[in-house]
Amino acid sequence: MDRVDPYFGYNFSVELDGMTRAGFRECSGLESSQNAAEYREGMDANLAPRKIPGLNSYGDITLSRGVTNDSKLWEWRQRVMKGTVERHNVSITLLDQQGGPRVTWNLFECWPKSWSGPSLNATSDEIAVEQLTLACERIEVDQWS
Repeated sequence: MDRVDPYFGYNFSVELDGMTRAGFRECSGLESSQNAAEYREGMDANLAPRKIPGLNSYGDITLSRGVTNDSKLWEWRQRVMKGTVERHNVSITLLDQQGGPRVTWNLFECWPKSWSGPSLNATSDEIAVEQLTLACERIEVDQWS
């Protein structure tokens, strides 16, 4: 049997409407879940309720990156804060060690629900990092290796 090693989590790209944005250092929140509604009829002989699949829900995606001169994500968030909600599709692609795409998650109808600026400290040598949290309505896998 051929050995199949897992991919490393440090090599990924983020595209917004087909355009790669500045490199992100972290992406979290790729989640899909579904509630289980309980149901029981009065004549059921079973003493436990049935579990019926409910609505799908998707986690909020948090993207972290070093602050650069690219202000597009902040401008997107600012438009939402002013009442103009622009929804965009986002793709997150896990890359192999050679930089080839292996798994792509497509997020649909995303909008930035929060933005966090960097913690600033004059006695530190850390990079200034910003975070953008996206709400999305659906996640699909476009490519899985």
